[in-house]
Amino acid sequence: MRDYRVESIVEFGRGLDHITYKVNDELIVRFGTEADVARLAAEVDREARLLTTVAEISPLPVPKPVFADAQQGCLAYFQVPGVPLLDVPERRRLTGGPVLAATLGDFLAALHTSPIDAMRAGVDADAVPLAQWRQEAAEFFVALAEHLPAVHQPSIEVFLSAAPPDDPHALVFSHNDLGIEHVLVDPIQWVVTGIIDWSDAAIVDPAYDFGLIHRDLGPTALDAALTHYRNRDLAALRERAVFYARCSVFEDLAYGLETGQRTYVDKSLGALTWLFPA
Repeated sequence: MRDYRVESIVEFGRGLDHITYKVNDELIVRFGTEADVARLAAEVDREARLLTTVAEISPLPVPKPVFADAQQGCLAYFQVPGVPLLDVPERRRLTGGPVLAATLGDFLAALHTSPIDAMRAGVDADAVPLAQWRQEAAEFFVALAEHLPAVHQPSIEVFLSAAPPDDPHALVFSHNDLGIEHVLVDPIQWVVTGIIDWSDAAIVDPAYDFGLIHRDLGPTALDAALTHYRNRDLAALRERAVFYARCSVFEDLAYGLETGQRTYVDKSLGALTWLFPA
């Protein structure tokens, strides 16, 4: 892109492991914040190759790298159209969530049926036992207790004292972070326009990304996604998805409080209504 003329640069966002800039209101340039230069370079190179592969199998648009500088920890791609679903007003995204979730069910079906051996070259396995998920959720609960409405705490305590579901029998390739901050939509046409941030993609439990749909959009949206998934063992998949949703809501709330991002705090507290009903 030697002939590309830069006219404007603005900071576009910050995550736990990167800073992102928007150039000319169209080009997204992301710099990793990993201190280990060799590790950062390897991660940028891995993600660039992964995005190229994902673009070939995903039924939804994803970022396509236009250049990468592994040594500088830099990856650039033209912006995928749409706005993050997280930025849509809560009432709109919850009432319209099932329509979008049906599309996400088709999307996950495509990812989860991709040849796992071919995908292993670009991603690692992320298979944390469900008992460990529950333990970490319990630790978050203790740390966050003062921020959790008292009406939900008895249900939370029952959940944390119960045995977790069985661990999955098989793993698949998936996005592994399909929260609504990474789902882009056209708020007028009400369609999914793209999926961003593939840095956590891995070989994982197929239920995990469904759990994030349940956490962020509710049980009706989860049902819509599973209906479009076409998997035989939906009962076990749904059970684990609900489990992941309940565990992950605490981490999301902690992230919102730590970073001062009220949208994460509000969506997490709102999700307690269906995750831990009074």
